[in-house]
Amino acid sequence: MFPLSTSKRPRARRLRRTRRSAALLAAGALLPLPALAGCGGSGESAEPPPGIQDVAAAPRAKVADKGTLTWAVDALPATYNTFQSDADAATRQVAGAVLPALFTLDGRGRPQRNPDYLLSAEVVAREPRQVVVYRLNPGAVWNDGTPITAADFEAQWKALRGRDSAFWSTGNAGYDRIEKVERGADTREVKITFAKPYVDWVSLFTPLYPRAAMATGNAFNDSMRKELKFAAGPFQVGERNDGQGTLTLVRNPRWWGDRAKLDRLVLRAVPRGERADALANGGVDLADVTPAAAERIDRANAPAKKADDANKPEAAAGLRDLVVHRALEPVWTQLALNGTSGPLADERVRRAVARAVDRKELARYVLGTLGLPADPLGSHVLVAGQPGYEDNSDAVGPTDPGAARDLLADAGWKEGRGEPAGRGPARADGAGARHGRDDKAEPHGALDPASLGIPTSPAPGSAPEPAAGVPADKPENLPEPGDAGEEDGPGGGAGVGDDKSVRDAGGGKGSAAKTVPVRFKDGKRLALRFVLPKGTGAEPLRQVGERIARQLDAVGIHTDLVTVDDAGFFRDHIASGDFDLALYSWPASAFPATDARPIFAKPRPAADGSLQVEQNYTRVGTDQIDRLFEQASTELDAEASRDLVVRADARIWAAAGSVPLYQRPELVASRRALANAGAFGLATPRYQDMGFLR
Repeated sequence: MFPLSTSKRPRARRLRRTRRSAALLAAGALLPLPALAGCGGSGESAEPPPGIQDVAAAPRAKVADKGTLTWAVDALPATYNTFQSDADAATRQVAGAVLPALFTLDGRGRPQRNPDYLLSAEVVAREPRQVVVYRLNPGAVWNDGTPITAADFEAQWKALRGRDSAFWSTGNAGYDRIEKVERGADTREVKITFAKPYVDWVSLFTPLYPRAAMATGNAFNDSMRKELKFAAGPFQVGERNDGQGTLTLVRNPRWWGDRAKLDRLVLRAVPRGERADALANGGVDLADVTPAAAERIDRANAPAKKADDANKPEAAAGLRDLVVHRALEPVWTQLALNGTSGPLADERVRRAVARAVDRKELARYVLGTLGLPADPLGSHVLVAGQPGYEDNSDAVGPTDPGAARDLLADAGWKEGRGEPAGRGPARADGAGARHGRDDKAEPHGALDPASLGIPTSPAPGSAPEPAAGVPADKPENLPEPGDAGEEDGPGGGAGVGDDKSVRDAGGGKGSAAKTVPVRFKDGKRLALRFVLPKGTGAEPLRQVGERIARQLDAVGIHTDLVTVDDAGFFRDHIASGDFDLALYSWPASAFPATDARPIFAKPRPAADGSLQVEQNYTRVGTDQIDRLFEQASTELDAEASRDLVVRADARIWAAAGSVPLYQRPELVASRRALANAGAFGLATPRYQDMGFLR
């Protein structure tokens, strides 16, 4: 799974790994997927709960059979191979419209067999080996007329299983458990034998590429970087104009499923700060937007008596044709605690941090003004709306500054002379301010950099969403630094200069005169280095960081807020372990037994003396957590596997290396006439149904 960055990416990016959601396998030797894909457990509603999805749904009969939809993206695809390290948001968006997806997700993130490609998908044996049989739709063909067959599956397995270094792939999770892929009764039947049981088998082979693209290392690595000649979806790749920043997808004439409603789907690269204007002037029809842009659109569409100057015709006429869809994005922001060395190596100090942070207040600050449920997230492995979601935060305990102080005292950190709130010792470099802004500030407790090795990590997960300031060649398994937004704050209201939201952070007038406790142990002050990205797009994240710093101050935990260049935030600080505290986000996965494991795996010494952390940038893990994830991945009973993952989550909470805070808001603006698009939440978009109402 990949953590996420300061700006959000289009849904297709997020869906690459979230398609790998929990395989709901019932006990028994023969498990037809259609009977289980739609079930979410006893008593679970088929409809997603409030705040999980907001799509302008309409029957296909009411959607016109024509039109061009222009969709704003951050950048055009760097490659069309979703399994390469430089795959990006647009890569996966194109794949969702153009390539086979054997399973899609419903509104609650549950896998559904896609009948366009599979007539059936069954586990036909569990002993002595797990055997899965796919029966392919006989109409399924590539756009050159070549049938999709078992040979395509076999080639993709060999390319992604991790045994051949000629294939530069991002990971081999699941594919490495396959013993063989072969033809079944005929070329339209695929038989897959696993060397080791794998509960998330439905996550594999999505997207599927043709044999020619996977047959050799050269084809895999290079043939899809600039073009994608093949397709087996409702669309195929058409003209690309890098100068204008557009990529056009056109109907696939050999598509055998429901005909695409749109003539063309155009991806257009538009900076986030320009999207409201692009929507207003007709340059785009659909775009992820910031809270400020959403507020601007809302004001333009408010009744005249409630509107302000922004609602005047000359200022907002183009915005009145728009609507903002709101949902909780299946992405969660965490406070990460580096447990390798320094004060946070002591679990009692980590638990004190967790008990001092007011998660409810932070969730209200980020989500409360957006019309979304403002509840803190209670799980590291599932998000609101997913089957099996449980709040396990009681494993570390509720917010309680008194309990935090007791934990610190028990760890040997005793209170000494206090200092005025909002002030701190002067820096040697003269920066002086209590929350330093100098990216050259000397780190304490710095770690030996671990090998990144992320693109070839054995446990990939949900696709990250690159942000402003994050380089295009960033390894794709890197985290994203928290919330998307813009300068005026997470809710589109309070800004960095707002006394209540930032400087007072709940303290009110006069808080600067209050004295905060200071703690010492063996003559050393308790102080933590809180690293955040400095880019303009990360301003809301820094505001959240300021609030956390105030909360920690109250119990005697001093923090130095150090901002660093976005480009090096992950590479030079998070991945290398050069931080004590940090904020970044992870995408939710419908396959937590696979995708959450590397995020919380116990670090192991590598042969070269470095620490092999996989994606566990907090460096906090236990053997018990590892065992529970391993058991969950091999347990083919859905309920039993989910229970093991939930038990692992409780132990992750107790270890206090990661404190989930909230799910990020997903705000998507669109034309009012646009149907079957919006804030998809956990669901997979159905590109062939998108279009404009008749």
